[in-house]
Amino acid sequence: MDKLMKNIGLVVFLFLMLSGIMILYSSPEKRSLDVSLSELVTEINNGEVKEIVVTGNVLEIVKQDDTKQKASKEPESSLTETLANYGIDKERFKAVSVTVKEDTGFGYWTLTLLPFILPFILISAFIWFMMRQAQRGNAQALNFGMSRARVLDPKDKKKRITFKDVAGATEAKQELMEVVEFLRQPKKFLAMGAKIPKGVLLLGPPGTGKTLMAKAVAGEAGVPFFNISGSEFVEMFVGVGASRVRDLFKQAKKNAPAIVFIDEIDAVGRHRGAGLGGGHDEREQTLNQILVEMDGFETDQSVIVIASTNRPDVLDPALLRPGRFDRRVTMDLPDINEREAILKIHTKNKPLAGDVNVRRLAERTPGFSGADLANLVNEGAILATRRNMKEIGMQELAESIEKVILGPERRSRAINEKEKKVVAYHEGGHALVGASLANADPVHKVSIISRGHAGGYTLAVPAEDKTLHTDRYFIDELAVLLGGYASEKLVFGDVTTGPSNDLERATQMARNMVTRYGMSRLGARTFGKKEELIFLGREMHEERNYSEETARSIDAEVSRLISEAFNQATEILSGKRVLLDRIATTLLEKETIEKDEFDALVKAEVAPAPAP
Repeated sequence: MDKLMKNIGLVVFLFLMLSGIMILYSSPEKRSLDVSLSELVTEINNGEVKEIVVTGNVLEIVKQDDTKQKASKEPESSLTETLANYGIDKERFKAVSVTVKEDTGFGYWTLTLLPFILPFILISAFIWFMMRQAQRGNAQALNFGMSRARVLDPKDKKKRITFKDVAGATEAKQELMEVVEFLRQPKKFLAMGAKIPKGVLLLGPPGTGKTLMAKAVAGEAGVPFFNISGSEFVEMFVGVGASRVRDLFKQAKKNAPAIVFIDEIDAVGRHRGAGLGGGHDEREQTLNQILVEMDGFETDQSVIVIASTNRPDVLDPALLRPGRFDRRVTMDLPDINEREAILKIHTKNKPLAGDVNVRRLAERTPGFSGADLANLVNEGAILATRRNMKEIGMQELAESIEKVILGPERRSRAINEKEKKVVAYHEGGHALVGASLANADPVHKVSIISRGHAGGYTLAVPAEDKTLHTDRYFIDELAVLLGGYASEKLVFGDVTTGPSNDLERATQMARNMVTRYGMSRLGARTFGKKEELIFLGREMHEERNYSEETARSIDAEVSRLISEAFNQATEILSGKRVLLDRIATTLLEKETIEKDEFDALVKAEVAPAPAP
């Protein structure tokens, strides 16, 4: 609609501009003065006329002072005869320059008829333009059901991605390498009676490289890559999604062997009839068409569908059966070696300083996905640019880790000395308790500079990647979480709102120990069944499969764990009060304590407490 209004405005503007030009040329600034033939003869006899231009019966007169006049002669007679009848002085007439022009009549008729014809021409052009727009709109309506997939040409080497561009994920590459072989040599497998897999489902948390891995499969196989999002199928018009699915597979079959990649397939592949995401007939029709295309009437086409999702639990069972998505490849968060390889890829074309230790960066980023690591390197490059540096240093990359986790620094935040002292003792309590317990994560940095919503922070990073945690680890972590709360209560005799997030995390950790991990006196069993409902937002619903008496026992166990952790933290801080004061004083002076300085500060006086 906006484009149509712009076009109409353009036509109106052109019409006004042409009208103005016509008025300008048809109305000159200096109009010729009409005189009679007798007046003309008198002026010629007086020597006032310099030139006469004869065009038909019209006389254009130019006087000696360059003023212009206009007169008309008799139609049947020449100019000489006409002027002779009025008593012209022949000697004076010889001094006048006379020019005769032939009158074709074109200019006359043009000036006469153009003001009447031009409006009809403009109206006709406007009608033709509107009809063309209507035809274009009909064409767009017919193309509304066409696929909007983006195609990557395997011959485009600049955009081609292979397994070399994907760090880590060794097992996933091995699983997908068979798919590459299917696409490269389908006849080899068909000769053995093996069926070409119809679909591959990539599972994993956001940012683990599912889309990148799908592009790498297409790049390795050298086949066309059709990329589309699941949400692009669904429109407000019924039948459009199914039509786009048909057109997508039609294009893929024409270019077979090919790969069709559907990103976030849970947008259209949710469980039918379960109420997840609400009822939507258009979404279900689109899903039905995908099911038919994947394992329908034609089963000999070399078209493999790769889909990605981070919510496999909500997918319809018909999608997951053999013959549709035959393979499931899990993309986990990278371990320390994979993080190091990913960081090397993202820093390959960036100027790095000599002090950059990629291995140490990998050690300090447990739980980071590939996207997080790419963002980390980019933030480091931005920070180095803002500081007018020619290379990216280790300090910039280390600060980027904290920025990705907590947000940017808020040095301009106004804080009084009393609150600053409270934050210093709070963070000092976390750090000192963590350094005093054998199973807690090592402290890498302590700071009282505000980041995001945190007034200060203690960065504790595990020495190595862990997939399994013991109850002793959780008990020590509970004490570390409550170290800030215990420090405030010990030093100031009161508590603030600062430990609210620590208390929330500690309570949730203790409840998980009791209800999910069996790490309590209630024995080796779980309590409750959690289900995630998605209707108008995200809601966690817990199905209680235990009695009220058991619920009271669970609450008592959670309270016991938190109370014991608080007492342990208070005991550590009371016995090492002098060191706690020293840490807080150092934080008030420097605002930040790095790992080496913190280790040197507490090494001589802190011996790890025995494990409970």
